[in-house]
Amino acid sequence: VLALRLATKEINRNTHLLPNITLIFWTLSDKNFDAIVLSDTLISLGKDGEGVPNYTCITKASIIAVLTGPLWSSSSRLGLYFTRSRIAFGSFYSILSDDEQFPYLYQMEPKDTYLASAMVSLMAHFSWNWVGLVVSDDEQGVQFLSDFRGQMKENRVCLAFVNMIPLRMQLYMTRAHIYYEQIMTSSANVVVIYGNVNSTLAESYRWWKYLGIRRIWFSTSQWDNVINQRDFNIDSSLGTFTFSHHHGEISGFKNFIQTLKLSDHSEKITLTSLGWIGFNCSVASNNFKTLKDWSSNTSFESLMWHNFNMAMSDESYNIYNAVYAVAHSLHEMLLYHVDMQPVAGEKLKFQHWQVVWLPLYAIPTVMKVRKENVKLHSVTSTSDFPQLPSSVCSVSCSPGSRKSPQKGKATCCFDCTPCPENEISNQTDMDQCVQCPDDQYANVKQNHCIHKSVMYLAYEDPLGMSLTCMALFLTALAVVMLGVFVKHRDTPIVKANNRTLSYILLLSLIFCFLCSLLFIGHPNTITCVLQQTTFGLAFTVAVSTVLAKTLTVVLAFKVTVPGRRLRGLLVSGAPSYIIPICTLIQLILCGVWMGTSPPFIVIDPQSELEHITIVCNKGSVTVFYCVLGYLGSLALGAFTVAFMARNLPDTFNEAKFLTFSMLVFCSVWVTFLPVYHSTKGKAMVAVEVFSILASSAGLLGCIFAPKCFIILLRSDQNSLQNFRMK
Repeated sequence: VLALRLATKEINRNTHLLPNITLIFWTLSDKNFDAIVLSDTLISLGKDGEGVPNYTCITKASIIAVLTGPLWSSSSRLGLYFTRSRIAFGSFYSILSDDEQFPYLYQMEPKDTYLASAMVSLMAHFSWNWVGLVVSDDEQGVQFLSDFRGQMKENRVCLAFVNMIPLRMQLYMTRAHIYYEQIMTSSANVVVIYGNVNSTLAESYRWWKYLGIRRIWFSTSQWDNVINQRDFNIDSSLGTFTFSHHHGEISGFKNFIQTLKLSDHSEKITLTSLGWIGFNCSVASNNFKTLKDWSSNTSFESLMWHNFNMAMSDESYNIYNAVYAVAHSLHEMLLYHVDMQPVAGEKLKFQHWQVVWLPLYAIPTVMKVRKENVKLHSVTSTSDFPQLPSSVCSVSCSPGSRKSPQKGKATCCFDCTPCPENEISNQTDMDQCVQCPDDQYANVKQNHCIHKSVMYLAYEDPLGMSLTCMALFLTALAVVMLGVFVKHRDTPIVKANNRTLSYILLLSLIFCFLCSLLFIGHPNTITCVLQQTTFGLAFTVAVSTVLAKTLTVVLAFKVTVPGRRLRGLLVSGAPSYIIPICTLIQLILCGVWMGTSPPFIVIDPQSELEHITIVCNKGSVTVFYCVLGYLGSLALGAFTVAFMARNLPDTFNEAKFLTFSMLVFCSVWVTFLPVYHSTKGKAMVAVEVFSILASSAGLLGCIFAPKCFIILLRSDQNSLQNFRMK
């Protein structure tokens, strides 16, 4: 009403628009029937009803245009009363766009194309993904529901419930308890209301308010006066968000309201309408006397004891522009009438179809530029909730977990499942966990990936350092024993056991100890090849030497008749040829290995969760086990021969020591196989190094330690004269 009065006041004061014509209006108001009717008079200068010399006030008004109220049903009913041009200033209704059914009607309100998108976007901003929807059960409500569902998928918002409120009060009353139960039992704290304010939908909201249902309400600016209307004993809102179409401000509107006197509306504005225009309270009996006793000179500014929204609503903006559209249309027809030079004294006659035809062209001119979007019109919230409550079906899944849909429920309802091993989720509410790259692994919380460190059996590692010290110590010990044997080379204990073979065995054991160092440190192609070839050849020499020594002992005690053939083999040193023959066979195997599928470097990111392991791959596994099998057959042969000679006279006889040394050797490598295959990474390399050192130390300790003990500490036993005396 105030926007209408401002527009007519500005037009009537404008000397360039409708000169000598004054627009007047009156309202027809009914519970179900609202309209604003404009008429034309032939009065110029001054206000309607003023006595002006030489001018006559024509009391019989001619209706030229009708501005219809918000209900499309009212707009339809107006057709029964006025076959005149009509301009609808309420919400947009698709049915009113039917030119055949409503040929003389134009809707000022644009279609709510972006309303659903704006609402859902704001919900997504506050992480409200579980909302209720209450719409009128008509074409407008169904269309909004369709638009809303379309936006839900893009923003991951779900509907907790949908209440389609019937327009007929009788039908609504039979279902009211169902709607109440749905909104009352739902966990959704956000509810969208969309529809006409003068309908059962508004009655439903008032009923929920009375019953104390508190929610965050989303609606359009037309619902401002319904949602924000308060009884000071009841507060049914956790907060409200109302949306309106984007439009510019009307200059002078705020000043017009502030300076307007109640006396200016003594016959046009009732106490009920005061509550309607935005004072946010109903006119209760305890307020009636206060309003009645106000002076007629009281301004609207003094009524702002409550939250009065000075922003122009969509309907007010539409009414303001509709009045200007009609005025411009009349002005154009007036100019046309003057150009046609009517007969003097002939009264102006306007056809109603001319009025509605001209606004189609006048409205874009008089309306300020309206963008095709929606803005947040107003926000109100209660002081009890400084922080807006949540409205979700399920609590968000924290990083490190993923959403697991609940069967038969909306997508917003889910359980949280921890991510599988080495997978992460670094955001909330992720649908799937992400596998870490090969060079990274998941942290304990599984919310981000950590770069893996490169791992190999390094000299700096405690394990690598221990094995290195052990290898160097055993090497030094073997060197010392070799020195002892060289220094005491002419003693009976050294000579009796074939000192040449003893020297070869000690040298081969030194190489066995040293070859273990090739397995420690950062692998490269050369070390990978040298590891296996050096290991195979050094151990072949050592084991074949043990076999030669064992055969020498057997031949020495078995040959008792001079001139026998076996004696010739012993004298000629035939057992010593075993070493080069066995070594040559192993050398051929290594050559085949290196020529067909040699060892190579492997960067293994899978074996260790937190490390990238760099190891030497054996290449051809078949040839590798052939090398080990060949060594095993030599060791088994040496053990068998030594075992057969264990009961021979034990003076300077090392058969028992050889037997025990080969037993230790075979035990180490038999144990090595299962342990080796059950470990990964540098632990696997450490097992191989330890097996090399243990088996070599077994040979060194079992064969040479007793002899060194006699040479160094029991020299009396290392004498041929003493032996003869016994």
